[in-house]
Amino acid sequence: MIASALPTGVDEDRVGAMSAALLSLGDRAGRELARGSIDRIMIQGEKGYVIMTSSGDEAVLTIMAKPNAKLGLIFLDIKRASEALAKLI
Repeated sequence: MIASALPTGVDEDRVGAMSAALLSLGDRAGRELARGSIDRIMIQGEKGYVIMTSSGDEAVLTIMAKPNAKLGLIFLDIKRASEALAKLI
């Protein structure tokens, strides 16, 4: 975990481990199912979204959003943030 702004009671280390594992599994599924490299993994639940994307070879960017979030704008911000983070790492 490099940085976070998680809700109280959420374990940062656990979120980091789950994010890395899910992104790795999604990448493998994308290759195995001939879908190519993946852009993001998105989990949609009744209380909102969790969106994960790789940021270079060494980092995963994980975003939590409310259920009424504007996903198009979030995807744009994620892309920009991911590219900026990849340059720093």
